[in-house]
Amino acid sequence: MAIKSGLTEAEAEDVVQETIISISKSMPDFKADPQAGSFKAFLLTITRRRIADQFRKRSPGQEARLQRPDETRRTSTIEKIADPAGPDLEAIWNQEWEQNLLDAAMERVKRKINLKQCQIYDLYVVKQWPVRKVADTLGVNIGEVYLAKHRVACLLKKELKRLEDRMI
Repeated sequence: MAIKSGLTEAEAEDVVQETIISISKSMPDFKADPQAGSFKAFLLTITRRRIADQFRKRSPGQEARLQRPDETRRTSTIEKIADPAGPDLEAIWNQEWEQNLLDAAMERVKRKINLKQCQIYDLYVVKQWPVRKVADTLGVNIGEVYLAKHRVACLLKKELKRLEDRMI
């Protein structure tokens, strides 16, 4: 999220580090209260503040030094003007949050299924291979591909629900 906000790799690493430090300091007093907001919103607020801190740390001429010289010659004047609204951090945050939840849920599901089902799901659903190619590659019949997809998808849906319920 920090990089998509316009920070450098080093600045983004600082944001991650400072966010983790802030959260670790806040956790002893943190109480899950749906009335006060979700953990996700709490984490977003802290992350936004750390990103803003990084922008404030920049010296006034630093922005120009971060661009490569050839970029300024090919960029039209209107494109050089910063968008006052900035990037839609909330949309970026939500996208990253959902992807991380999905990744965590998939890791948990992988522990409950056999390797063949995991491979089938990955090739057919994630990598979007045609069903015949998946079946031929893994030496299974088409019915097994559809069955594995259904089973893994059901487990994934349950695990996502479980994780989402814990985050509220």
